[in-house]
Amino acid sequence: MKSATIPSLRVEPELRKAAENVLREGETLSGFMEASLRAGIRHRIEQQEFIARGLAAKDEALQTGEYYSAETVHDELRSMLSRAEENGRK
Repeated sequence: MKSATIPSLRVEPELRKAAENVLREGETLSGFMEASLRAGIRHRIEQQEFIARGLAAKDEALQTGEYYSAETVHDELRSMLSRAEENGRK
């Protein structure tokens, strides 16, 4: 049940037209705006969480003195990707 409103959004006619041009069949401009707002919120939350994990990792590295070279990290990521691709083929 929807019980709150978002303030009206004034935009240039070109932006409104561009939004209308990408609407899917049966989709309303209001529905598109709500979905876009939800996606933007999700993105910002994920971004904040990513930054928090990075800062925590930095603090841990400072405490433990344990650091990894970019080459080591890239090698591990390549290995993880290869395993995932192999599992996807099975």
